[in-house]
Amino acid sequence: MGSKVFFSFLLLLLLIFTTQDELSGNNMVLKVEARRCVTQSEGFQGPCLRSRSCREACRIEGYNGGRCRGLPRQCFCSWPCA
Repeated sequence: MGSKVFFSFLLLLLLIFTTQDELSGNNMVLKVEARRCVTQSEGFQGPCLRSRSCREACRIEGYNGGRCRGLPRQCFCSWPCA
């Protein structure tokens, strides 16, 4: 019984000390995700088996990137939305 109380006490102390920095704002991390717009590639031919070839085709079309998605696998190009 005594070891359970001791373990619970240590766990409580650990929680207090780890949340202390978060409450004081010392470890503030901002996570910002830009929205990505996607459209199906017009120039990619055949089944999309490798995202690398899809990405290259999308860059030729003027997009930032691309990857294979869905079933059947198709090439979708992406760019940052405004």
